[in-house]
Order: sequence, then structure tokens, then C-alpha cells
Amino acid sequence: MRKVKILTDSCSDLTRELRDRFDIDYLRMNTVREGKETVASLDWEFYSPKELYDTIRGGNRVTTTQVPANEFERGFKEYLEQGYDIVYIGCSSKLSGSVHTAEVVAKDMLKSYPDAAIYVVDSFNASGGEGQVAVKGAELRDKGMNAKEIAEELDRVKNNVNQFVTVHNLNALKAAGRVKASSAFFGNLLGVKPILISDKNGDNVAIKKVKGRLNSIEEIVNLTADGILEPENQFIYVLHSDAPEEAEDIVRMLGEKIPGCKIETGYIGPIIGASIGADALAIFCWGKSCERFTV
Repeated sequence: MRKVKILTDSCSDLTRELRDRFDIDYLRMNTVREGKETVASLDWEFYSPKELYDTIRGGNRVTTTQVPANEFERGFKEYLEQGYDIVYIGCSSKLSGSVHTAEVVAKDMLKSYPDAAIYVVDSFNASGGEGQVAVKGAELRDKGMNAKEIAEELDRVKNNVNQFVTVHNLNALKAAGRVKASSAFFGNLLGVKPILISDKNGDNVAIKKVKGRLNSIEEIVNLTADGILEPENQFIYVLHSDAPEEAEDIVRMLGEKIPGCKIETGYIGPIIGASIGADALAIFCWGKSCERFTV
């Protein structure tokens, strides 16, 4: 059986430690900040999280690109040349064009590698949710599944990723076109903090409005505790866009609600950060199907 490489992209927000632990590589998108296009590194090589989020706090828009075709060509070729089949887990096609570009590039490149396979999985998620799908793919690979089996299983289970996010408002997501218009009214209510999920179609939608920041933090913790399944067999991923103290509060609260749970933490990366804005807080885990939420 051919060996399998799991690839994702800059939207996955996987830390270097997690990428190394699960043997996952990622394809780079780009940000455009103050007129300069820069690789969207998950290791923050070109600017710090504080620099990015202070730019946004100052009212300056940061825009993004999808994974360029030549980046797919570079990354796919690197692993095809080493004899790998590839499973690429991309950001939700409702939020990025990368999945479509990957499919086009893969079809063309496989003409030169007739014995290889590239499977493209629309994760229906972004940020740590996409990262959770990529980690699941790596775990399936390590259990001996081939590329086709991994892709099919990920398509089957991806709606079981639970994403619970709170933001101060939806202005950044609305400006970037990353939240359904029907959710936009949540961001215009004084003092109300929306709770966002990734729904069964891969859209970001607001499911609740909660009065006050602390209450919104408590709500995403409670939703996680209610939705998570088999916490002993996974890790909960807590991410933030430059709000480390509040992220630590979430870690503490999760430890109280779900004793013994494993928790990983990190920053929301440059691509998602540019869309969601500063001071967002997010929890990602595997649990009950997101189809239980109706909006």
C-alpha cells in the first residue's frame, strides 16, 4: 500500500507542535497588510500576532488570498515525487475557493503521476475545526487506512466537528463575507456577543446572542461540555485572536466542566484572524452532529 501524506492549509490554525506530532504539512495562503502581500505562516515568521491584531484594532483592513495554484503545484509535487498519495483537507468551500483550485490542480498533475492519487476533502470547517479534521485524517492514516478510505471517512464525520466561537461583533466577518447575511443582525445589538458555529453546509452562522463578554465565554464552554463525545479520545482545541488571558480562563473552565480533558491552545492564524478580527475566542472538538442546530 502506498504511503499517505495529510496536507491542509493556512486556515487550519494548527500549531507547529501539532503539525509535527501528527505529521501534517500545510499549503500557504497569503495576507495583504498595509499594501504588502505576505505568506500566511502559521508559525508567524513575518509578523507577530500582536502586530496583525493591532493593525485590525486600528481600523485597518487585512485581506487574504486562497491557496494559489502554484502553491498547490509545489506542495503536491513535493510529496508525489516521494511516492505519497495525498489527502488535502481544505477550508470550507463556503469560505474559500481553495478546495476548487485544489481539485483542478490535482486533476492536471495526476496526468504525470498515473500511479498516485490525490483526494480533496472539503472540511466544511475553518480554523481549529479544519485542523481537527486534518488531525483525524492523520490518525486514520496511522491506523492503516489508505488515501481513499481516509477521504471517505472524513467526509462522513466532518459534521461532527463542534465549533463554538464568540466575538465582540460581526463587523470583520461581515466585511470579509465570511458570515451569512442572515446572522449579521446579531452584531448590531448593544452589548450582545454572538455565538458562532460552522453549520452542516460549512457556513458560519450565529446561533445565539448572549449579553456580555463573560456570559458569552461561559456559553461556549457550556456548549462544548454538552456537545463533546468521548473526550478521553481527543483533545479540545482552544484558540484566540490575541486574547490569551481569556483563553486561559476557558481552559480552566473546561477543566472544571470536563475533568481530565486534554486541551491544546494557540492563536487563530493570519487568514482566519484577518476575517474574524481581534479578541475572538474559539473552542473546537468532536461531538454531536452540528445538524442539531437550526438557524
